[in-house]
Amino acid sequence: MLPRDTARLRFRRMGPSDLDAMARLLGDPDVMQYYPAPKTREEVAAWIAWNDRNYAEHGYGLWIIETHTGDFIGDCGLTWQDVNGIRRLEVGYHVVPEWQRQGLATEAAAACRDFVAAELDVRELIAIIHPENQASEHVAIKIGMQRVEDDRTAGRSRRIVLSMTV
Repeated sequence: MLPRDTARLRFRRMGPSDLDAMARLLGDPDVMQYYPAPKTREEVAAWIAWNDRNYAEHGYGLWIIETHTGDFIGDCGLTWQDVNGIRRLEVGYHVVPEWQRQGLATEAAAACRDFVAAELDVRELIAIIHPENQASEHVAIKIGMQRVEDDRTAGRSRRIVLSMTV
């Protein structure tokens, strides 16, 4: 199961052959500005394996997003997260710097939102965002989310939660 292609993007499963592209994405200090640190190549390999487990267990995870001609844009998709002791479905997205500020994260996140509404028995979709990450918050708001709470899960830095009913 995959979200439908959009006007500019297509989705596909992430796999080991994506290690180089994903390492460039998740190892980029600008992309990972609001994470504790950019990911190492080994951490990216674990990220890909985690998504493979998500595909096997749930039928979805974070997918590679690319143009219809195959240009790598980043990743976007759905993962289960613990927020304040409650398991909730999150839409997440990362876009390589040269493709940012073109509405592609919004386009991909909206396709994931529509996928949830059409294919899954889930009534809420969230985004978990660092409070200073205005670009990511803007994407969540554009697909219909609103800020609902702070994530105060032990051991995590402060994050805001945006939510919507699907």
